[in-house]
Amino acid sequence: MTTIETQPKISFGTRIHVSPFFNATRRWGYKSYTTYNHMFMPAFFESPEADFWKLVNDVTLWDVAGERQVEITGPDAARFVQYLTPRDLSACKIGQCKYLLLTDNEGGILNDPILLKLGDDHFWLSLADADILFWARGVAIHAGMDVKIGEPDVSPLQIQGPKATDVMVALLGAGIADLAYFRFIQTTLAGAPVIVSRTGWSGERGYEVFLRDSNYGDAVWETIMEAGEPFEIAPAAPNTIRRIEAGILSYGADMTIKNNPFEINLERLLDLDQDADFIGKTSLKQIAAEGVRRRLVGLKLSGSPIISPNIRRWPIIRDGETVGDVTSAIYSPRMEANLALAILSVDAAELGQELMVETVDGPVTGTVSPLPFHQKMQTAQA
Repeated sequence: MTTIETQPKISFGTRIHVSPFFNATRRWGYKSYTTYNHMFMPAFFESPEADFWKLVNDVTLWDVAGERQVEITGPDAARFVQYLTPRDLSACKIGQCKYLLLTDNEGGILNDPILLKLGDDHFWLSLADADILFWARGVAIHAGMDVKIGEPDVSPLQIQGPKATDVMVALLGAGIADLAYFRFIQTTLAGAPVIVSRTGWSGERGYEVFLRDSNYGDAVWETIMEAGEPFEIAPAAPNTIRRIEAGILSYGADMTIKNNPFEINLERLLDLDQDADFIGKTSLKQIAAEGVRRRLVGLKLSGSPIISPNIRRWPIIRDGETVGDVTSAIYSPRMEANLALAILSVDAAELGQELMVETVDGPVTGTVSPLPFHQKMQTAQA
């Protein structure tokens, strides 16, 4: 059984930033923190499994201020944003979100942010864990475009779970229930300017609230918790169990700069024949023509329940040869199974194929399985 004998402590200091909701999460009883984009972020409150059941049965509130924003403005903002991503953004409208990949000149993935289009010359990139602000500023130096790039005073929360819309209606009125998937509105909450989007990282129905003034962190958190009390809202955090069930990838774990979009089954986010230029276009066209040697797949693992997520990739063996590795693994109490995401050589990725996985507790059998493992609602990012 995978377990951690001692729980390491995180030392606090000014080198790692705190979110506007930090004091609130402490009051509401966080049990563990991680760091994300140089910021402390709750990992769980009651326990990962208890937080999972609250997420899938009721509704949860997450401090995800670590999803920092890169703000891009100026006359050439739209052209510059398009230059950063292989996804065609020509039809993106104001008030719309888009799930993107940012690639380097070799087609490697640098980040998978959500783009928010606030105006024809005003965009946010809501980031996964990577220093894209520095990348974007470096690209801008040589791009010859009239843009301004910075980090605004913006900190997101997520409200996720089947009762999320009930909470949002209590906060903002019945009209919020009509907000379409991957769309957003600008409004106020607890006296603070916010953007509310129909997005999330849970595989459940959900919303993100982007606070635009950090002075209101406590007020916004407490207002949401009060509105959610009739719906049994609980503080929680991005949940590894649910996101692996849903086949949602985590940048840095399931994909890195060493992976291209074809390997992780996200070629739908590529528009290689668009007229606009973008970083990595030539390399991605070459990869598309040659094909890939490995693919991301789902695995169901035998053995005792995995108590904690793997902290290192586990080798996958076939006939004595390493054919891939497990990127993320966890036990799903709902499915009563150990679930994993893995990168495999394409000849080992056939559904139903059984392989040997070298876990920290010894070898187990991994069976290649379709993704997502459990789909409750629309989970594919728009």
